Amino acid sequence: MIKINEAVIVEGKYDKIKLSGILDTIIIETDGFAIFKDKEKQQLIRFLAEKRGVVILTDSDGAGFKIRSFIKGITKSENVKNVYIPDIYGKEKRKTEFSKEGKLGVEGMEVHIIIDALKKAGVIYSENEKKLGREITHTDFFEDGISGGENSSLIRKTLAKELCLPEKISSSSLLKIINSYMTYEEYKQVIEKIHNN
Repeated sequence: MIKINEAVIVEGKYDKIKLSGILDTIIIETDGFAIFKDKEKQQLIRFLAEKRGVVILTDSDGAGFKIRSFIKGITKSENVKNVYIPDIYGKEKRKTEFSKEGKLGVEGMEVHIIIDALKKAGVIYSENEKKLGREITHTDFFEDGISGGENSSLIRKTLAKELCLPEKISSSSLLKIINSYMTYEEYKQVIEKIHNN
């Protein structure tokens, strides 16, 4: 079990069950879109965000991004860490059909993938993983064609896929994640690989 200070926000009970076997912390379910009308749960999330910070770990589909966006909107952004699971296509064992977008959710992810996602977001880290050197900036993203260009959307999706992140991730969220675990040199190596393919 990995102990973290922040509370973790997930979509449903099976996500909570999955994370309860990995993390030693408070885990709150949104019950999907029910969070949009549940004032008590919204208040609880705001309270936890203020007192200890929250980690949002929703699925990488459209619904997961809507819930993530809503939670970010009701909390102070400096108290929120976003953890993104990669786009992996498949079906959860307990389900009879694929999801609408055909992607595995949090409950379907292997433990090492979830732990890797938590590390990338800076939620968990070891002493030897502290990053040194200059940060990657919005200017770097512009110069490398990830934002502000004709093919930026395609390049950003390719970069996200290369880094095992969801294709729907915004450029600002992508920048935060990259800065949390990559050096500038590592980033440039990935960009060079993308541009050479």
